[in-house]
Amino acid sequence: MMQDLVVSVVLISYAIGVLMTFGLVLTWVERKQGAVMSDRIGANRAYLRIPFTQIKLVWWGLFHGLADGLKMLLKEDFKPNSYDRFAYAIAPWVVFAPVLLVFAVIPFGGTLKPGLLLQSVPTVGAWFGDRTYSLQIARLDAGLLIVFAFGGLTIIGAMLAGWSSSNKFSLLGALRAGSQMISYELVMGLTVLGLIVIYGTVDLDAIVRQQSGVLLGILPAWGIFYQPLAAILFLTAATAENKRIPFDLPEAESELIAGYYTEYSAMKMGLFMFAEFIEIAIIAALFTTLFLGGYNLPYMTDAGFVLPGGREISMSHGAVLVTQIVVFLVKVFLMCSFQILVRWTLPRFRYDQLLRFAWKFMFPLAMANLTVTVVAVWALRGFQ
Repeated sequence: MMQDLVVSVVLISYAIGVLMTFGLVLTWVERKQGAVMSDRIGANRAYLRIPFTQIKLVWWGLFHGLADGLKMLLKEDFKPNSYDRFAYAIAPWVVFAPVLLVFAVIPFGGTLKPGLLLQSVPTVGAWFGDRTYSLQIARLDAGLLIVFAFGGLTIIGAMLAGWSSSNKFSLLGALRAGSQMISYELVMGLTVLGLIVIYGTVDLDAIVRQQSGVLLGILPAWGIFYQPLAAILFLTAATAENKRIPFDLPEAESELIAGYYTEYSAMKMGLFMFAEFIEIAIIAALFTTLFLGGYNLPYMTDAGFVLPGGREISMSHGAVLVTQIVVFLVKVFLMCSFQILVRWTLPRFRYDQLLRFAWKFMFPLAMANLTVTVVAVWALRGFQ
């Protein structure tokens, strides 16, 4: 139906806009937050001048992201003398595209009722009728499995980039990336299994809705309170998946120049770097969805708030939707800022330490967490 197509186009446009904005803003946040932490001013040289005046719009260095994008677009695209042309060309896209696709299954709001939302415009409201839509591009029962399927594709992109460049440093970076990402992907999967056992589904929207209640009468029923160890392990493994400090061994500048994308320049290199910043937002969105209640606030429903004691605060449909979207974005931004905080705090591992940390520390902890969770859920259901 045409109504479904219109809503889908709006949701896709919103998702792409949000991810691109996060990618652009996080390049600035990384510089400014790092500057604050190390007592520096940070990026403040790029500016726009108002025509025919001497007024310069600096805006705390916000234009540095735009300047970087223009630089990448205008730089000459150097290529190595001997390389696999096809694999070399598609590798940046194999890394970049799956990062965007993951967001398709992440819910960023509750239920949209266009007819109710646009009732002030009778013709448009009547055109939509009683249709309802989840604020999620692709409502799939296997949403969490899709996340891991698309996430695994980025490993192939990194391997292709290093192998096709005909460069020893690039190949070493690709080998590091492959073994590192596979190791930490396994840990991520094990941490998520505990949540699947508790919530009984891999549908991300259903997981979020089950976190809308209250735990022990006080705490929000968020995943982080059910699985605190899994939350720490998941965020650590996801940071390693994104190859961020202290896990940036595949692109360690002091050892491998730029790792698996050493032979890339101009916008091809820009795609690798931009994908990294967008993946920060994706990791934050996933963590928010699985462990922080997603778009929910404690005591919030689709009709407003139901506070302890039975007191209700009614809200319009539009106000509820806006609140849910803003809550989701705020949670995501705070988790992005936390990841950048870690990046500027911890030193880089040696490569043997990185793999030992995955297999001898995180993997046993993830297995132990899953075992305890399964036994606890089995025991509680047995008593019930």
